[in-house]
Amino acid sequence: MLLQGCGFTPEAGLFAPQSPPTGGPPTATQSGSVTISPEYVAIAPGQKVKFTATVSGGGGQVLWFVNSTAGGNATIGTVDGSGNYTAPAQITQSENVTVSAVLISSPKQNYATAVVSIIQPGFAFCPGVTKNPQVALYKIYLPAPGKAYIEFGKTTNYGLDTWKVAAPTSNGGDVEIFVAGMLAQTLYHMRARVTLDNGATYTDPDQTCTTGTPPATSAATIATPGGGTPQPGIEMWNTLIPQTVAPAFATDLNGNVIWTYTYQGTSQDLLQGIQLLPNGDFLMVISYLSSLTVGQIPGLINEVREINLMGDTVRSVTMDGLNQKLAASNLRDAQGNLYQLKSFHHSVIALPNGHWIMLASYAKDYTNLPGYPGTTTVTGDAVVDVDQNSNPVWVWNTFDHLDINRHPMNFPDWTHSNDLLYSSDDHNLLLSIRHQNWIIKIEYLDGAGSGKVLWHLGYQGDFKLVGAVDPTDWFYAQHGMSYFTPNTTGVFRIGLMDNGNDRIFPPPTGQVYCKPSATPSAQCYSTMPLLQLNETDMTATMVVHYMPPPSYYSFFGGNADLLPNGDIHVDFCAAHNGAIVQELDSQASQVVWQGSTAGADQFHVSRLPSLYPGVQW
Repeated sequence: MLLQGCGFTPEAGLFAPQSPPTGGPPTATQSGSVTISPEYVAIAPGQKVKFTATVSGGGGQVLWFVNSTAGGNATIGTVDGSGNYTAPAQITQSENVTVSAVLISSPKQNYATAVVSIIQPGFAFCPGVTKNPQVALYKIYLPAPGKAYIEFGKTTNYGLDTWKVAAPTSNGGDVEIFVAGMLAQTLYHMRARVTLDNGATYTDPDQTCTTGTPPATSAATIATPGGGTPQPGIEMWNTLIPQTVAPAFATDLNGNVIWTYTYQGTSQDLLQGIQLLPNGDFLMVISYLSSLTVGQIPGLINEVREINLMGDTVRSVTMDGLNQKLAASNLRDAQGNLYQLKSFHHSVIALPNGHWIMLASYAKDYTNLPGYPGTTTVTGDAVVDVDQNSNPVWVWNTFDHLDINRHPMNFPDWTHSNDLLYSSDDHNLLLSIRHQNWIIKIEYLDGAGSGKVLWHLGYQGDFKLVGAVDPTDWFYAQHGMSYFTPNTTGVFRIGLMDNGNDRIFPPPTGQVYCKPSATPSAQCYSTMPLLQLNETDMTATMVVHYMPPPSYYSFFGGNADLLPNGDIHVDFCAAHNGAIVQELDSQASQVVWQGSTAGADQFHVSRLPSLYPGVQW
């Protein structure tokens, strides 16, 4: 096997292929008339792979090397005269070696190399070791740049995948992947699948984990009354009432719990909205109700929080911390006052540039307002833009831009905004203001905008209602708006939950105040409107107006979303006996899927493709 008898010694300058740099493969070399196949391969310790050397131009014998060592050895693996390579049986960490075929007749010019990535099998840290009873942590070390994902299931057919996670450096490194979406108290099989940037693939041996018992959640009862096929995915629920169960949990479409999130807090520390971020984490607000008229309540969470699938906090902004930074920022309202805010509430959105746009309560004292003699503390809202380091860079407030004397409901809880949308087309913001029965558009321009209100949508606003009855069919005390078209300006669509608390009817009925305890009726009802807005003509055309039975009356909460298959997903948060969540066909004429939680109110419910960005279950 040694080349010395043929007049060749594998010395520097004579044998070009060299050992790879630590942590990454070299570029494969092709020279002369020898080629090798495959060029890149990934295997486990002790596994074998056959290489084929092809000699052109008259042929000739080749000899085989591993890392410039003829035939290799037990440490780096061995290769025989037919190109059969066997990886070392044991390694301390995943590594790369080169296998070379050298033409004996002209070794300096005629050789070819292949790169072998020997991957140490990964390890699954099962629930019981991890903090979440339904989440495992899988670790695998890649010796070269690439990505890994985990396939898992109740059998070795697997069936479910996580998302693909890239190695942390250009030389590879440890890849850590949370495995979530498993049923409770169930044995699961799982294994890593690796694809290196050079095209080599590797499949880990099968491992098993048994999940634990999650905390109690509200029970979801599922029905498919229309017999149709729902949009695949999972349901993400956000329980506000009762507060004795997990405030956030995910189920499959049969209602089986596959993930939960809990935290240590009081009965006033309410999770308000949970959304999946592009980085695989979840973003949420945890705070007390903005309708409370007192100042900051000591000891409560009052925080915007980003968590991972395990439930660990990755990033957070507390109200105390934000107020400190606001005091140092010199950002002021129109009267020159430094901002000191009360609480986060209802909504936060993550922008593509890493900024967070947060909604917070902002209070001011007024003297002798019409109908309110003396001093009245009025609760309004502020919208705060913080950068990646949680520093405030832009602030807007309702007092500077709205009429303090317009207050259709629940004054002095004056505006009670509850939702934000970012317009990717013109870089402005939509703000849903529940106690004004308005959605307004704010000139934001990614932090360079003046903050002026560009339009008001709703009763007594700037749009003409088309295809519906004005004023009755406008939305009232609304929640949970979303875009229903890819474009977000010009002519576009939005859907939302019309709670209807203070709906206005034609005379002589006029305005009807439907309190939380109100009996659902022909006047106390909720709807799901889908409106097409034309910002040039200033028209709002009712495209779909879903009006379920009055028993669906939901005095607060809820949301509406467009699903990828064109169906409409709508949450009646606080219906007569708990939440009712429906998937409707595109015209809201047929219920395709329904989930209900008797005795439990769900602030927002979303249909997600899976627990991972870009992965459809």
